Amino acid sequence: MNDPSTRCELHGHRGARGLWPENTLAGFRAALALGVDALEMDVGLSADGVVVVSHDPRLNPDLTRDANGAFLDGPGPLLRALPFAALRSYDIGRARPGSPVAAANPAQRAAEGERIPALAEVLALDASVFLSIEIKTFPDQAALTASPEEIVAGVVAAATAAGALGRIGIISFDARALRHAALLAPSVRRGFLSERETTAAAALWWGEDCAALAPDAAAAAARCGAQAWGPDARELDAAAIGRAHALGLLVLPWTVNDPATMARLIGWGVDGLTTDRPDLAREVMAARGMALPPARGGSRGG
Repeated sequence: MNDPSTRCELHGHRGARGLWPENTLAGFRAALALGVDALEMDVGLSADGVVVVSHDPRLNPDLTRDANGAFLDGPGPLLRALPFAALRSYDIGRARPGSPVAAANPAQRAAEGERIPALAEVLALDASVFLSIEIKTFPDQAALTASPEEIVAGVVAAATAAGALGRIGIISFDARALRHAALLAPSVRRGFLSERETTAAAALWWGEDCAALAPDAAAAAARCGAQAWGPDARELDAAAIGRAHALGLLVLPWTVNDPATMARLIGWGVDGLTTDRPDLAREVMAARGMALPPARGGSRGG
């Protein structure tokens, strides 16, 4: 069991998408004001090579409105097909009413007028917060995004330009991204993400050398040179956490939104929680007498 004084990293998933629109500057500012150790986000490349913060390879019609304020009729263009200026013409400040996104996040507040941010803008928000940056690629659908090597290079360049290389982590389901990060920026913490679907296709996502260890994702994370393992919390148990710790890995499960699950995982000794609801996680941590991350500059969102 964790000592109550043990620090547990609190990662705001896509900012804090249970409370504010995901992967937006308003959401990131609000998460900082609430108090998180890290901002988790997803990135890709625009057509003109800008690292942009967005979960989906295409503009998501449940999140995206055009210049006239209308939600997209269907899946929008690929991020990589539009220059950054064109991507900025879309409003991502609220979810489509009645959509699965809205239903899954009933406490989410709108932040009208929010635009897809560049990673550089998020890096500039606060010089003390850690950024956990997911390289969003799809080995089975390579045409959807730039290559993992290109995206990693863009992230490292943006962080270096901001003087922020020491406060970012690079995470991915795609082991190619982690291997390239190790070459370009070996001091940056690397996190190996796993879930049932990618484990089942381990040769595709992990590479042949790590796939030989499937279904042991923690062992694959260690072999791939990661310092952290980010499993789907639904697939995690105390024994797996113990094995990962024995391999020298931090264990940072996702996406943990239920207070009872948060308390159980903390009790099992996880090193952090990635959550859409950092407000609930703070309550769980406070009830256990754990140290809480400080509130940082910014507003509480739209």
